[in-house]
Amino acid sequence: MDQHLITDLAALEALFGPVAAPSIAKETDSLHPVYARWVAQARFALLATSGPGGLDVSPRGDAGPLVRVVDEHTLLLPERRGNNRIDSLRNLVADPRVGLLFMIPGVGETLRVRGRAQISNDPALLASFAVDGKPPLCVLQIAVEKVFFQCARSILRSRLWYPDEHERSQVPTPGTMLAALTQGGMDGDAYDQALPQRQRDTLY
Repeated sequence: MDQHLITDLAALEALFGPVAAPSIAKETDSLHPVYARWVAQARFALLATSGPGGLDVSPRGDAGPLVRVVDEHTLLLPERRGNNRIDSLRNLVADPRVGLLFMIPGVGETLRVRGRAQISNDPALLASFAVDGKPPLCVLQIAVEKVFFQCARSILRSRLWYPDEHERSQVPTPGTMLAALTQGGMDGDAYDQALPQRQRDTLY
């Protein structure tokens, strides 16, 4: 199969052909007002980072909007409670580059943002993001470098926003996965039973 591997840029570009004019026109180096309107409606995004241990991508979500638009060059993203692995934050200490993919249920297009992030625990900034009196532990200050929207083809192909068409009965639960990964060392049923209430209690 090695004879069919594409290993240089020229071969890759020849395979796909020229970039369409709209795909070039939609790219900006700052958050255009029309993109700011899009981001203001987004409650969910995937955050991509890179560090010594490799690449990582993890979900971010909030009651909305997910990020605060300071100006056309700056976004603020609060770090809410999670599993304390802090994989993304560990990466950012070593490499500030980030990628964000914003998604809105029912909308086929997604919005892609590239930039560089700093981690702040300024008390006043944290307090401004408090929910029910609970501030985030830190906030990512993201300097925007590139923005463009992604066409809807992947969402349309996957039928992502049609949940009734997706088979979920065979998807293993968190408890099932933990029990299998620990060879029974963790009680999967007990974990699944306690999880909904634990998530509600620790959402923020």
